[in-house]
Amino acid sequence: MRSLNSLNSLKRVFTIVVFSLVGLQAQAQCSVCTKTTQQLGEKPAEGMNSGILYLAFMPLGIIGFIGYRWWKANQELDQSA
Repeated sequence: MRSLNSLNSLKRVFTIVVFSLVGLQAQAQCSVCTKTTQQLGEKPAEGMNSGILYLAFMPLGIIGFIGYRWWKANQELDQSA
């Protein structure tokens, strides 16, 4: 029963991460950055948006790696019990 709960929890976390990434692709700028880039033009705005996504990738990658390792450790514990 525990593995079913952990699987549902993993699915929930995966869904949240996917929707967060989709949201990042759509709007990666805060309102202050958006106003600033609107004044600069289209090309700098695209560059700034790409930079924000680039900077967001590392923390999301670290969280994903930790989550994967945690999930793997729980799988090994469930199999040994």
